[in-house]
Amino acid sequence: MKFFLFAIALFIQFYSSAQIRNGETFQQDYQIKISRTTDAVKIDGIFNEAIWSKAQMVSSFWQKYPDDKNKATQRTEVRTAYDDQFLYIAYTAYDSGKVFIQSLKRDIGHDGNDCVALILDPVNARNNGFFFVVNAYNAQSEDQLNSAGNDVSFSWDQTWYSETKRYKDRWTAEIAIPFKSIRYPEDKKTWGINFLRVDTKTNEYATWTNVPVNFPSFDVGYTGALIWDEPPPKPGNNTVLIPYITTELEKNTVTGTPIKASPNAGFDAKIGLGSSLNLDLTVNPDFSQVEVDRQVTNLTRFNIFFPERRTFFLENADLFSGYGIEPIRPFYSRRIGLDKDGNHIPILFGARITGNIAKKTRIGFMNMQTGRQGNYSPENYTALSVDQRILKRSVLKGYFLNRENFITEAEKKQDPLSAFSRNAGVEFSYSDLEGKWSGWGTYHHSFKPGISKQNAYYNFGMGYNSRNFELVQDFGSLGTNYYADMGFIERIENYDALKDTVIRLGFKQSYTNAEFKIIPTKGKVVGYRFELENFIVFNPDNNFNERNTNISFNTQFRNTANFNISVNNTQLALLFPVSFTGSTPLPIGDYQYNDASIRYRSDFRKKISFFIRAGLGNFYNGTNKTITTGFTIRQLPYTNLDLSIQYNKLEFPAPFGSTELLLISQRTEINFSTKIFWTTFFQYNTQRNNININSRLQYRFKPMSDLFLVYTDNYFTDPFFKSRNRALVFKLNYWLNL
Repeated sequence: MKFFLFAIALFIQFYSSAQIRNGETFQQDYQIKISRTTDAVKIDGIFNEAIWSKAQMVSSFWQKYPDDKNKATQRTEVRTAYDDQFLYIAYTAYDSGKVFIQSLKRDIGHDGNDCVALILDPVNARNNGFFFVVNAYNAQSEDQLNSAGNDVSFSWDQTWYSETKRYKDRWTAEIAIPFKSIRYPEDKKTWGINFLRVDTKTNEYATWTNVPVNFPSFDVGYTGALIWDEPPPKPGNNTVLIPYITTELEKNTVTGTPIKASPNAGFDAKIGLGSSLNLDLTVNPDFSQVEVDRQVTNLTRFNIFFPERRTFFLENADLFSGYGIEPIRPFYSRRIGLDKDGNHIPILFGARITGNIAKKTRIGFMNMQTGRQGNYSPENYTALSVDQRILKRSVLKGYFLNRENFITEAEKKQDPLSAFSRNAGVEFSYSDLEGKWSGWGTYHHSFKPGISKQNAYYNFGMGYNSRNFELVQDFGSLGTNYYADMGFIERIENYDALKDTVIRLGFKQSYTNAEFKIIPTKGKVVGYRFELENFIVFNPDNNFNERNTNISFNTQFRNTANFNISVNNTQLALLFPVSFTGSTPLPIGDYQYNDASIRYRSDFRKKISFFIRAGLGNFYNGTNKTITTGFTIRQLPYTNLDLSIQYNKLEFPAPFGSTELLLISQRTEINFSTKIFWTTFFQYNTQRNNININSRLQYRFKPMSDLFLVYTDNYFTDPFFKSRNRALVFKLNYWLNL
């Protein structure tokens, strides 16, 4: 296997050496010199300070989307400056009409909003960086970037300052980023930098450097050069204390528990340990203000992966959660402080160290201690990750995970596997400079008391990503005795509906994805995409288990509308009885069935937009008819109302039953300003027999300091609207720079 991976790396290295454009040549073509100012800069969106008339301006932007062959339609001007404390950016975005944004909320992101953004790589290694976004109404978003990620979650939080002004023919944004917020080597005189402009009205993304259309606009591999005439100022000490107090009133109708008041307090702390290393501490953290999970209809035989939403676990998450490949992840932070049913387990304290200890080396260390909750024993969670950059944009990384359960000796004898769980692994990820070719190989091992066989997981594969063609091929093997108590593995636990028990069974898998894209140069269509996806699973003895083949065609219109048609074929050797209706379980045996769906989403920039998806086909030995529809009403920039409805009708021959599943999700968001937000969720889910109402009022009274008032209520769908429980929470947190 080592020889195979080495051969792939050599082939890719040879091929990529012939490529014309890459991140290194970009910094020869795109350079901007930063200007120093000794005068104060007032962040007001008005460029009347002397430095802005002296600073170098860049204005020649390229289209990034929908086509990277042309210059941007709208003109954008950018200038940079600095003093001893701040990095300053001044944007002028010329515009022909009213700006479009989706929300005034913080961390709304850049997609679908008229905004400008800064991509910053102070280490200039094209592996990691920062992403600062401000929309035309001054709603801020920020995140950390890594070369492996094609998406951003805007989970990283730091204090920075901005202000925007809107005029008839343009809008401006003035930004000040404290040096101590971004961390960087003190002797680096060339930083990676890029500028982004999103103009939603023309459905156009534009970047300063000519980022290829097949890569994200924030890709750190395609930055230009920010040139310093002298080393930048020392970042200084960055220590933040974030204490909180909270009070919860709770009533459980099912158990008959009377109203109970629960006051609480705790704090988080952020401490800079050097120019590129940070220590995060938390004591008795509280996540009551976090948005509720979006409920889904589950028509698989396995558990559903829900994303992490708690901020403490999201910052620098790639260091820990970036191992493995979907749906096998050795680290899944929702295992900490939540049980399998999503109930809260108290976290007593925790610590995390993340950052660069050398130019090419990142580390992550985390330790969390939970408390006792009823019969749930205290647990300690430890995670260590080392990320070493090799070659140009390739990474060799390794990890160690440990979950220790503080149970009695008698409990250990009764259930020895619950005493502890340990995982270790190493991964190599290759990427050429241009980012077109990639390859990977991984080996993971789990440790449990008394287990020494079938306890490994490995996978390897390669990918190609060009302007018109993408290909991913991955192979993996998971042993039956591979445990990941701190992770998520979708397929290893199989539920036997007849015996009401769970059976562990490892598997081998092959995943292939091929996409062919056509990018028209003119007309109403900006992209056609043909996609083939094939997923095959084998049992540990190499016998066939399951195959799913999907062919889809997608059309993206210039007005942001989207049309998709998909055809799916499934072949399955069912090993354990399963029921989707509550009636007699479907028997083990061979099944093969087809289904198809069609989906249309209208222009989301309109005041009222909608989507509809209809699906029809066989499902095991029965049929499934499904329709999903929804609409959005916007009164920009203050009000958003979203409603979606999903209906499934499953019909099986006797005696396997039939059922109708209904999921209604409604979200109302009212933005009174960029400081006061009110968001209400209503979710009606017959599959989970639950109605959930969650309403959250947030007041950001100073940067990163908030007051929350949260009301949550749960009912049964059957019997209709019978109360389960309800709670009212008040929380106050304060961001204190020390």
